[in-house]
Amino acid sequence: MGRTVVVVGAGVFGTTAAAELAARGWSVTLVDPAGDSPHPEAASTDIAKMIRADYGTDGLYIDLMDECFPIWREWNTRWDSNRFHEDGFLILAGGPMEPGGYEHTSYHTLLDRGYPLEHLDTTAIGDRFPLFQPPVGTEAYLNPIGGWAESGWVVGALLQETVAAGVRRVDQRVARLHTDGDMVEGVVLDDGERVDADLTIVTAGAWTAELVPGLDRLITTTGHPIMHFRPEDPTPYRASAYPPWAADIANTGWYGFPAIDGVVKVANHGPGLPIQAAAPRSVADDWEPRFRSFLSAWIPVLADAPVVYTRLCLYTDTTDGDFLIDKHPGLGGLVVATGGSGHGFKFAPILGRLIADVADGAEPLERFRWRIPSVAAKEPARHLGDRP
Repeated sequence: MGRTVVVVGAGVFGTTAAAELAARGWSVTLVDPAGDSPHPEAASTDIAKMIRADYGTDGLYIDLMDECFPIWREWNTRWDSNRFHEDGFLILAGGPMEPGGYEHTSYHTLLDRGYPLEHLDTTAIGDRFPLFQPPVGTEAYLNPIGGWAESGWVVGALLQETVAAGVRRVDQRVARLHTDGDMVEGVVLDDGERVDADLTIVTAGAWTAELVPGLDRLITTTGHPIMHFRPEDPTPYRASAYPPWAADIANTGWYGFPAIDGVVKVANHGPGLPIQAAAPRSVADDWEPRFRSFLSAWIPVLADAPVVYTRLCLYTDTTDGDFLIDKHPGLGGLVVATGGSGHGFKFAPILGRLIADVADGAEPLERFRWRIPSVAAKEPARHLGDRP
């Protein structure tokens, strides 16, 4: 038998890692209590996630997305099912696109890299996308390279592919790592059974910090509100007139998607509130008025639509907004892959490779190393102005 690895957590990090490691000849065990379906509380289990390369001047993530887009398109062909919807991404500023702002820097960075962006003034926004009524003077741009993916469906399809690749599934919760001195030799399940392996990879999202020592200065878990509205007539919310969008997102956090089965998802990519992974996940009552206030100002036709579903999405935040994909510095036989920080899912086509490379002994990307950041930072689209 070849090298053995146990992967803890079957979200987008763990599922893609398991598939890639199996393809490289590892004997893989994937542990997750949800069975063959995506875990309902995983951040990636959702109806839609944004797929974009709009990262201000951050060349690392743009380069990685340039690798991802062809694979997203190939996945549509492989699955014979369009689950990546390249409907474009409409990025609205809160006024003119000012130098140094997220919209301005993203626009010029991508334009210089050959992206076929379309600049829009307030009149053009109203003509092309009449549901939006942004503040007077608002500028925007439409990036046709991007859109959204049916994230829960995608993770489910990837899980099925791991089974076909020979990955062994263990449908239990991991209670703790199994260690011998400073070596990790596998995991201990809730029922006390041990799963031994040459290498353990923890990709447990919000649960990662509970399993892995030494993460308290880098990782926090925060909860972020999502609301699904059901307009009386969902027809105007087709992507052609209502594409995936962000509204002054670095200053407000607001973004959303076209109608999916008659439901319009709106969410906030903001500071969130600290939360434990096992805590009850409910959107606080004071969020609905905040959603409706935003909609009244920007998309008034949606402001009075009934809310049919709410969800609190848990981010695994790093202090600097970059992913963590590296060997543990104090425990041998352990790799940690986490820290999606609310923007990890879009990199699904290459996450498995990045994790498997570290498992195979390669050095991680410099910014994804184990670290203690000296300065807090954020992903460029993230709004952190109201972080407690």
